[in-house]
Amino acid sequence: MCAHVLVAEDDRRQAEVLRHCLQAAGHAVAVVHDGRSALAQARRQPPDLLILDLMMPELNGLEVCRALRRDSDVMVLMLTARTSEDDMLIGLDVGADDYLTKPYSPRELVARVRTLLRRRHTGLPPTGRMTSVGRLVVDPGRHHVEYAGTPVDCTPGEFAILAALAGRPDQVFTRAQLLAHTKGIERHSTERTVDVHVMNLRRKLTPELLVTVYGVGYKLSRDAA
Repeated sequence: MCAHVLVAEDDRRQAEVLRHCLQAAGHAVAVVHDGRSALAQARRQPPDLLILDLMMPELNGLEVCRALRRDSDVMVLMLTARTSEDDMLIGLDVGADDYLTKPYSPRELVARVRTLLRRRHTGLPPTGRMTSVGRLVVDPGRHHVEYAGTPVDCTPGEFAILAALAGRPDQVFTRAQLLAHTKGIERHSTERTVDVHVMNLRRKLTPELLVTVYGVGYKLSRDAA
């Protein structure tokens, strides 16, 4: 499962080790070395997963994670040399999805990344909670969609794609990624099926909401919502 991973690690040597391991596992990797850069990069180009060192200059990992959680549900794997349970609970409390203490083996880190990404590709926002983006509301628990206060009927495939896009507004999803969200719902779907679902969703909602990023895929526009 290829993903875009952002590594925020002030130890440059360790950051390059992480880059190498993740690229060897097939992921696209960006690296920054301080908390302020991590926050700016994650907002400018939201990753599928953020690997975030706890102790960094400018802003520490807790501050970065807390700030991101105000407007993003990007997956966060926190790294730290601290080993106390209190430190772990603080990291999870501010919104980290997982926690790994140093020293760790590269194989363990890659395995943790794989597990987190598998959770992300369930077809629903990461926590399965109701998502609201502007006038759009997507409620996985009730399989319910509303737009501008009006209920919208969606097929299971359409719902899975819309839930994925709404869970990460303004993030571009490839057709292959959106197709993965329909796995287990539509046995014989293809990337062309994704195009059809998006076309139907535009008709049911509003054309401006689902944006085509030519040569890449689709995104849900927060401004249009």
